[in-house]
Amino acid sequence: MNTQDCIDYCRLLPGASEINFGPPANILVFQLDKKRFAYFKTSEPEQWRFSLRASPTRFIELTDQAGIKPARYLHRFHWISIVNPASVDPDYLKELIRWSYQKVFTALSKKRQTELRQ
Repeated sequence: MNTQDCIDYCRLLPGASEINFGPPANILVFQLDKKRFAYFKTSEPEQWRFSLRASPTRFIELTDQAGIKPARYLHRFHWISIVNPASVDPDYLKELIRWSYQKVFTALSKKRQTELRQ
């Protein structure tokens, strides 16, 4: 799974929207009702590195793997950065993206969750 596949997968999630933070950062952000679940860096250096939420218990497990690091500035909130998505099993990567999305989804009101499920 490459970076474009990850972006496409984020776009498929119900209610997900994307915004672009322009210069100087150049970051593509995926969010659900203004709550973010994935960041993609779109410029050099580290182009196409992406960050997402992880559970506190998985954070240490994940950051011990090659190609996965604590996310800059967000690591204290258990965000990870995947340097090369192709080095991570595609099914596992989808699971991580889905977990990050679910974390935001469960923080929404019950009414909004019902709307998104329809």
